[in-house]
Amino acid sequence: MGNRPPSLNWLRFPVEASLGRRFPEAIHPYRNPFQRDRDRILHTRAFRRLENKTQVFAPGLSDHFRNRLTHTLEVTQIARTLATALELNGDLTESLALVHDIGHPPFAHAGEDELNRQMQRFGGSFNHNLHSLKIVESFEHAYALFPGLNLTFEVREGMVKHSRDFKLGEAKEIDPYLAGQRPPLEAQLIDLADETAYNTADLDDAFSAGMFRLEDIAEAVPEFARILELVQMHYPAAQPHIQFLECQRSLINLLVSGLAEGTATASIEAGVMSVQDVRLHPVRLVRYNEPAKATNGELKAFLTKRVYYSPSLLEERTRSVKRIADLFQFYLDYPDRLPEPYRMQSSQRLPHEVICEYIAGMTDGYCAKLHLELID
Repeated sequence: MGNRPPSLNWLRFPVEASLGRRFPEAIHPYRNPFQRDRDRILHTRAFRRLENKTQVFAPGLSDHFRNRLTHTLEVTQIARTLATALELNGDLTESLALVHDIGHPPFAHAGEDELNRQMQRFGGSFNHNLHSLKIVESFEHAYALFPGLNLTFEVREGMVKHSRDFKLGEAKEIDPYLAGQRPPLEAQLIDLADETAYNTADLDDAFSAGMFRLEDIAEAVPEFARILELVQMHYPAAQPHIQFLECQRSLINLLVSGLAEGTATASIEAGVMSVQDVRLHPVRLVRYNEPAKATNGELKAFLTKRVYYSPSLLEERTRSVKRIADLFQFYLDYPDRLPEPYRMQSSQRLPHEVICEYIAGMTDGYCAKLHLELID
């Protein structure tokens, strides 16, 4: 099971050190600002729409596969576990995990790649993290006194910087969020918590779909082979899907524990003594230890070969990409067919930007329905 990792409580982001909200608000009597951010995120329409956005497998194949919402909940559970183990700020971590995919367009990464391709025709780009920022800063209208959700600076910073660092001047949208510095450890945790969640979940869904056998995973991932040997020794009569679930639990524990231990070791060896030291450190400090890093890499390679480029998923991906491309071109040709307020915005702003924002907010089901009505 491994040992509890060393505490990093001196690197915990203190809520009282928050740079606050863009629009000042009264302090709540029993919820701190990061807890209020979490609650605001949970009540957004954009968060609810994640239920009808693909993670990897299209919903028509099975009712049991993950969607973008259930994936988000699994990331949140792993991230909160890591924050607790390392004694970091669990409220900030939880808020960032819940919001990390709120700007994802329909049809998973294929949808994001296609929107980016469409925007590149006009010299632009699409990034779901930056789209997430637009959602919480302006698209969600819930308050009379200010636009957006008025989230704390640290949550907005973590939204755009959790998965990569930016140099000052690299992106004008990022510059106000301490570009050139690393985010706090709570934000750094999200990217690898996300990777841990989707690698193990995709393995589960693909195994349930009959895409490979236990022995196939064991051949590609030596640590899984070791775990499987122990499981089959203790539960020889168990059905393969039960043996798989026993293996998966151990695999998740290995990766999460390895991530906690690797982060603690890197932080202690780096000699960082404060959140500001973390920000100014030349590289990120959240990482797997070497055994977990190796296993995670082998798992990713196996999934890439056996799942992500499988004929069934490629066929669905091609169909999804075409829907987005068709709708994008349709609205370029007929901007008057956009619903309000997008139609009005398309006459005041660059139409392709408005179209991109409209499509990015769609669920898979709505995008398919609209394509059927307007194109097919």
